[in-house]
Amino acid sequence: MVILKVKKINGKLNIIGKNLRKYRELRGLTQRELSEKLELLGLTIYHTDIHNIEHGNKTVRDYEIKGFCIALRITLENLYEDTDKEYE
Repeated sequence: MVILKVKKINGKLNIIGKNLRKYRELRGLTQRELSEKLELLGLTIYHTDIHNIEHGNKTVRDYEIKGFCIALRITLENLYEDTDKEYE
């Protein structure tokens, strides 16, 4: 049995959490409402998962990132803006 260790950057499992929360709030959506919009796209991401992503406690898959962009009507660049500082 192989156990994979998850890498963290500055104690976080993702670097998009702050921007996800920023754009969700700019759109006036709750975490539950965003979850419902994602469900319409065929993605099952619970509101608790969105909470964990926003707080850096959950990794994010590429198809989830694309779903966030579609549901929030933002670009990948928006979702990743100002994330370079995570590597300093």
